[in-house]
Amino acid sequence: MTSEDSSDELLTKWVQEIPTVQEINKSMQTFAIPDYTVFVLMLSASAFVGIYFGFVKKISGEDEYLVGGRNMKAFPIGLSLIASFISGISLLSIPTEVYVYGTSYLFISFGLIFAGLIMSKIFLPVYHDLKLTSTYEYLERRFDKRTRLLGSILFSISMIVYLPIVIYVPALALNQVTGINVHIITPFVCIICIFYTCMGGLKAVVWADFIQAFVMFGSMLLIVIKGTSDVNGLSVVLERNRDSDRLEFPALDWSPMTRHTVWSLIIGGFVQWLQSLANSQSIIQLFLALPTLQTARRALWCFIIGVSLIVGTCGYAGLLIYAWYYKCDPLTTKLAGTKDQLLPLLVMNVLGDYPGLPGLFVAGVFSAALSSLSTGLNSMAAVVLEDFIKPFRKTGFTPRITDIIIKCIIIITGIICVALAFVVEKTGSHVLQLTVSLNSITNGPSLGIFTMGVLMPWVNAKGALIGGLAGCGFMSWITLTAQTAIATGRMKFDEKPVSIEECTYSFPQVENLFLFTPSETILNEEDKNLFPELSALYRISYLWYTVIGTLVTLSIGLIVSIISSEDVNKLDPMLLAPFIRKFLRSSNKDLQQTQNTKTNLKVEEQVDTEDDKILAVSSI
Repeated sequence: MTSEDSSDELLTKWVQEIPTVQEINKSMQTFAIPDYTVFVLMLSASAFVGIYFGFVKKISGEDEYLVGGRNMKAFPIGLSLIASFISGISLLSIPTEVYVYGTSYLFISFGLIFAGLIMSKIFLPVYHDLKLTSTYEYLERRFDKRTRLLGSILFSISMIVYLPIVIYVPALALNQVTGINVHIITPFVCIICIFYTCMGGLKAVVWADFIQAFVMFGSMLLIVIKGTSDVNGLSVVLERNRDSDRLEFPALDWSPMTRHTVWSLIIGGFVQWLQSLANSQSIIQLFLALPTLQTARRALWCFIIGVSLIVGTCGYAGLLIYAWYYKCDPLTTKLAGTKDQLLPLLVMNVLGDYPGLPGLFVAGVFSAALSSLSTGLNSMAAVVLEDFIKPFRKTGFTPRITDIIIKCIIIITGIICVALAFVVEKTGSHVLQLTVSLNSITNGPSLGIFTMGVLMPWVNAKGALIGGLAGCGFMSWITLTAQTAIATGRMKFDEKPVSIEECTYSFPQVENLFLFTPSETILNEEDKNLFPELSALYRISYLWYTVIGTLVTLSIGLIVSIISSEDVNKLDPMLLAPFIRKFLRSSNKDLQQTQNTKTNLKVEEQVDTEDDKILAVSSI
């Protein structure tokens, strides 16, 4: 045997001994009994809360079931708001966003602060003073029944689109660490959520969220602290991300087609946050469970601080993922099946040797999902009952029938969402962008209608209705066209560079083990010929979608109101923002004085006429 043959045999043997990506992936699926125990304990705690409020406290009655009797405390509601808003989508997709595109997205938190100020001073006082159950009840008082029905339909559509994504994303995390099929995980976990939401109403939802918020935040802190320590400290994480241009400020670019700019993140983010806070039933319903406006404001600022901390923590987790895999990209090698499995992959690398800790992370992700799902189901029950059933019934329901209807709505909505979760995996889009984009179809028009109601007393019912329909139709056209282009590969975005120079395992995409090339995100010439250039309208950043929907709705609504002007002098000032009420009262007062003056003048003229008649008769 020649030395050359011997070298070839040694090389072949060495290559054969290198593990494949499938072997590495399977070896990391070490979800053991302690992990399952931690996960089941979290689910059991949530189920116990439902049993307690359903059978021990025996929650009953519509007001108690849907708004917690309006006597809850600010801190639990604040944590429930955080847990409801931060779903598994946020926990898994924000780290992915930072890993793939850089830190620009994190500047969206500045928009939250401005949205909180507007919510606190303008929208929240109106809703709290009116003592609503359904947010869309406001639209009937301000406009008419048709506008209320439109607002309720827009919310229902957004929930039916959003909740299946909420369910599917954490199932991906559990699939990464256990190998269990997502189609098995999803129904099982949803049954638990449907159960405690049905049994305990809003109080069960809030206290389950309270527990889940601690599990969620604790699990994220655990992974970032342990992961940073294992990668040799914060300085290493920052240095590796700085070298790859992931540590960056958003571009100072006025082009609306740039994916992330300072303006799209702050202005677009502000409008997105405001929409979620100002007219989403799932959020407003929690504020309405508080006894006073002051406690509602405290809960609001608790929410703003908590969400900002979690967004920052999730963003840092994205930097940590890159610091771990900066020489061997798991997406290129298919070690992570999808982009949103990057964080679970890191968890198994960092915590896999510690029994129970991977289970705590998965419990945290599912806590975020369950809190969002339970709040969504409870709010859907309120909207369907108050907006779709009661207005079309002349007589009311007994408390027992009301309870049965609410529970049936929750069960049916839950089943629909589980079924639609299987459709989500076919979209082929980054989940965070997909969620924001699809929700903007209804979010922009909905915010536009409520803004007209609270801030523009001269807008009438016809303007609000036509404006909302126009905004919804326009955004459906833009959003669905853009998402189709992304799914078919016609539209792609520049991603940060990755490397596979030092992978210690083989993977089928690379034929020669020693030749590695970074992944590319641009279309090749053949693709460009196959897919013609998209219109600039469809390439607008997804962060502007809600802004555009709101502006279209406002513009059409104002134009229609001007053309079909109606008398708004009898408008109840309590339906308007506090600072608008002052102007309306002054205007009404001046108008009343003018009318009184005219009346007095008419009386005086009549008296003078009568006197003239008497004098004329006397002279005759």
